[in-house]
Amino acid sequence: MTASPNHGDTKARRIINFSVFSVSPWLKRIALWLLPLSFLAIAFFFPLSRILALTFNFDTLIFDNFQTTSQVLLFTFYQAILSTILTLLLGLPSAYLFARFDFRGKSLLRALTAVPFMLPTVVVAASFNALLGPRGLINTLITNYQLPIFTPSPFTLILLAHVFYNTTIVIRIVGTALSSLDPKLEATARSLGADPIQVWTNITIPLLRPPSLPLPSSSSYSTSPPSV
Repeated sequence: MTASPNHGDTKARRIINFSVFSVSPWLKRIALWLLPLSFLAIAFFFPLSRILALTFNFDTLIFDNFQTTSQVLLFTFYQAILSTILTLLLGLPSAYLFARFDFRGKSLLRALTAVPFMLPTVVVAASFNALLGPRGLINTLITNYQLPIFTPSPFTLILLAHVFYNTTIVIRIVGTALSSLDPKLEATARSLGADPIQVWTNITIPLLRPPSLPLPSSSSYSTSPPSV
């Protein structure tokens, strides 16, 4: 007689064989994180370490480098201040218009103010070139009347690009702040004899100072399209 197979022993062998090829959960997690961590190490941390090593290298601490750095910092602060002033001059009246007046096409114009942040910087640079470049639209119209070609300086283009981007920030955030202000404050000031300029400088601007002033100046350091 042949002995019947023991099904319990066969099942145990399968479990043992399967346990040999099973992987620990920690190894699975490490395998899942290995590829993205390797990409970050090669594409981000290694270049960053090289930049930091060159930045804090004592061999670079010479007078010429300090002079170049000071010139770059002065230019950065100079253009940021001018960009902030121009942005506020254009953005504050626009924000006041959107916040206090209702007119036809208001929602469409307000939606169009978000277009600068949807466009890539390359597209913005190409648009500026098509408008203000040597063969742009403005110069094409000028040459038809035999006038000298208009060639804006790179500094002018930088200011225009900053105003183009940062005006949207002012309209969105300052416009929201204006909508939340109580109109009775301005009405009370007018009833006491204040003219519109006094109401704007003594009532509206002090209330808008916290949300409006830091935004264009801080973004002027970061939103500088290099393609322009």
